[in-house]
Amino acid sequence: MKPEKIGFIGLGLIGGSIAKTIRRIHPDIHLIAYDMDKESLSLAMKEHTIDEACDGLTESFASCRYIFLCAPVQKNEDFLEILSSYASSNCTITDVGSVKTAIHQEIANTSLAPYFIGGHPMAGSEKSGYRHATAYLLENVYYIITPSAETAPGAVDGFKEFIQSLGALPIVLDYQEHDFITAAVSHLPHILASSLVNLVERLDNEKELMKQIAAGGFKDITRIASSSPVMWQQICLANREQILKLMDAFIGSLAQTRASIAASEASGLFHFFQSAKEYRDSLPITSPGSLPKVYEAYCDLVDEAGGIAALATILATNQISIKNIGIIHNREFQEGVLHIEFYEENALEKALVLLRKYHYTVYER
Repeated sequence: MKPEKIGFIGLGLIGGSIAKTIRRIHPDIHLIAYDMDKESLSLAMKEHTIDEACDGLTESFASCRYIFLCAPVQKNEDFLEILSSYASSNCTITDVGSVKTAIHQEIANTSLAPYFIGGHPMAGSEKSGYRHATAYLLENVYYIITPSAETAPGAVDGFKEFIQSLGALPIVLDYQEHDFITAAVSHLPHILASSLVNLVERLDNEKELMKQIAAGGFKDITRIASSSPVMWQQICLANREQILKLMDAFIGSLAQTRASIAASEASGLFHFFQSAKEYRDSLPITSPGSLPKVYEAYCDLVDEAGGIAALATILATNQISIKNIGIIHNREFQEGVLHIEFYEENALEKALVLLRKYHYTVYER
């Protein structure tokens, strides 16, 4: 059964995106929200994303079928005592935090436990805040659901059905299993990306040559280092044990690779890169994961006047919009390379066919 009213505590990137998605798919559901950022609430009202902006956790939340906790991970726990008075068989509390153990342990011995369902949409952006929220962020992404031990199966099924109606792909997991998996595929990669960026900054010279010639590969694998420092500080503290396990495992793996390089083990190094390539190539592409998919192409460009204008004109006359465009000065490919980013996959596919028709050499990555 479709809920009549849903509340949001926190209306940033994730909360705002869920609210916008609900408004797009279920426009008749009444949405209310509270956020310390009054500008976000004002903008959400102006855009008609929400129907009611609240000054706090008022009684209006008590009549919600679902209340989404979308504040930062550690802040969510501050609201649990108040929410326990609203929770009932008619009001389920859920969150969207990327770490589940802390909040599940917090509610385990409270009256809230039977009416709590943890949640984690595996989507996001290096941007933050409501102004970057989108009504399509949940489309085809995995949405992990972690019920408490006391949650009624019917309530879980109902919530799973609702999440599926938003275009997401729900998966029910134990909260500890969730935290280990996300530590491996989300939290550790963010730490590694930030570590690599910080290392390059420390090793760079006064002329910042490393920064100047940083190529596409470096930028690709470190893009997530642009995410919110506050959010990742809290994630590391909240999922400390699981992250440390994965860091220890990675350090051991890195030491093994270092030993192979030091010993000039050609076959071992080939196997290292080959196995990584095979596993990476086998990853599913149906879900954008914790960051939205980038629709981009790289095009060889002859260094001559009007080259960029000619290419842009070809795309524009065929109604293909360019989201971003720029020249890669460190030439990984054969010629000067133009990096073109598109808004959607269909536009990318059309552009690839069109540019190749005009004899451009185009690469996908």
